[in-house]
Amino acid sequence: KDKIVNFLCKLTGDYQKAVDLSQETFMRVYFKAHKYRPVAPLSSWIYAIASNLAKTEMKKMRKYAVISLDEVQNRVPIEAYRKNPPDSGLTRNLKKALDSLHPRYRIPVVLKDVEGFSQEEIAEIMKRPVGTIKARINRGRNYLKIELEKASCVENSFKKKEEYQDGCA
Repeated sequence: KDKIVNFLCKLTGDYQKAVDLSQETFMRVYFKAHKYRPVAPLSSWIYAIASNLAKTEMKKMRKYAVISLDEVQNRVPIEAYRKNPPDSGLTRNLKKALDSLHPRYRIPVVLKDVEGFSQEEIAEIMKRPVGTIKARINRGRNYLKIELEKASCVENSFKKKEEYQDGCA
């Protein structure tokens, strides 16, 4: 269950929403168990259900992009920061880049690089050809690389500006 919550949290960016979606995922697994066909591992089927629920939820979130202050404060539980404190701006920049990545690319990148699924398993989960999955992972990684390089350039320009100001003071 924790793996599904983590997966959904990375897709939605909202811990509480991820918990809710994971509960919905396992309810669907329970009530639709008769539809499972053992041609692929059970975990692939569960991730496919979770992925589809997350896609639907992200469409709703884009449609209604109003965020309350309470939701902003509760987005990431404090325990998450205690367990994994941010290590400079890299974690923040990676999360920001991942959040801005279209779900078409974010889902395969997270499944491959975070959850450790093979490209074949991801193809099964997403019901797409392996070649499509390879391309989406590659494009997603390239996008993340570009976004992280941009963020690094911005941070470096601020550092240089601070060094310049310190030197002139």
